Parts: sequence; C-alpha cells; structure tokens
Amino acid sequence: MNSTPVQESAKPVLLVVDDDHMIRTLLAQSLGMHGFQVETATNAQEMDAVLARCPVSLILLDVMMPGEDGVSVCRRLARVGAPPIVMLSALGDEPDRILGLEIGASHYLSKPCSPREILATVRAALRAREIQDAGESRSFAFLGWRVDFAAHELFDPDGTLIDLTDGEFAVLRAFVERPRRVLARDALLEAARGPDTDAFDRAIDVQVSRLRRKLRSRGDEIIRTIRNEGYFFVPRVARQ
Repeated sequence: MNSTPVQESAKPVLLVVDDDHMIRTLLAQSLGMHGFQVETATNAQEMDAVLARCPVSLILLDVMMPGEDGVSVCRRLARVGAPPIVMLSALGDEPDRILGLEIGASHYLSKPCSPREILATVRAALRAREIQDAGESRSFAFLGWRVDFAAHELFDPDGTLIDLTDGEFAVLRAFVERPRRVLARDALLEAARGPDTDAFDRAIDVQVSRLRRKLRSRGDEIIRTIRNEGYFFVPRVARQ
C-alpha cells in the first residue's frame, strides 16, 4: 500500500482500490495535486486494513479485482454505512452501471476515464454526502443508550445525561460511526485529536478504559479488545 506524501489531517482522505499499479499511482498523483490525501490498496484485504486505521471520505473502487471483487466489496460496505463509493470498471454496459448503483455505489465510471472526469465525480460525491449528512439526524442508539453528536450529549438507558470529556466523546463517535469493525489504535488516536490538544494527551487505551466505565461495561461487553489490532465496538447501532 502506498499513499501520497500529504500529512495535513484536514484534507479529505480518498482510498483508491485497484490491482493495477499504474492506475493507483496516476490517481494518487492526480488527486493529490487537487488537495486530497490519497491512500491506495491493491485488493479488498488491504482496503479493509486502511479503513481500520484511518477515516476515509470516499472510496474509488475497481470492479474486476482478484479475490473479492468490487461488486462484493461495494455490497458489503454499503451494509455498514461506508463512505461514498465511486466504482471504476471496464464493464461499462448499462446493466453493469445499474447493478453498481443498485448495490450502493454513488457513481459508476467506465474505464478509460480522464483524471478530470474522476476529479469532478469525486467532488460531486463528496458534496452530495455533505448535503445528506447536514439533513440527517446525528443521533444514534445502541443497547438502550442514545448519543447525539450534534448536541454533544450521551444518555444512558434511563435517560440520564452522562458527562464525557471531549476526548472520550470523540472516541465514542469513532466507534458508533464504524460499529462492529476492528479499529486500530492509531485510527482512534487520530479521531480523538482536536483543537484543544491538551485534552487529548493521554494514551488511547486510557480513553477507552474511561469510556468503558462510563458505559458501565464489564470487560469486553461493549468495547472488545482485539489483541495486537485495536478495539471492536460490539453493539449494533441504529440511526435515530
């Protein structure tokens, strides 16, 4: 896996998943020149590793890949609330395009396509997601708990407001927005960073431990430790 040499966390992160080295390199360079941080993966397994360690704003996904193909990947990611997916494929007939859109892709581009067309599509998909997020509730529920990210509030099953630090709330948000997926410690640490840096100077394990106590979780009931990998948010999460 490679990435463009961009370090600014404020830049949207794009993930290019394609088994063709030349296509990955060209897209990373082209999109990197237009203000994006670009991560790359050659197959579904590498893609999952990238998604576990960093927040991704959009996925550019090849259809014809060895192992799990793009159609299977798109269908799987759509079930767990993945970021927007732009499918890239040499299969450009109408039934192929319709299938891609029906299983959850936001756009479907037929290869070959120009970097300019890909850039315009990426920007359109990101704008559409921003509009969608702005109009949707930012309230989620799990095991009787309710968290409202817009209001920065967490309520227990009895309706009592639970006080969280900014760091604990940021870590909870990372878990709730990506439930039932192993999240690496680096990804959680990145999520817990913010403008008030002195609030986030403790190890991520400490943040998780405190969050467990406030969620009244014994052991791995809610936040499961995955040895040498990170953490896994066990409950199923519903948007309210």
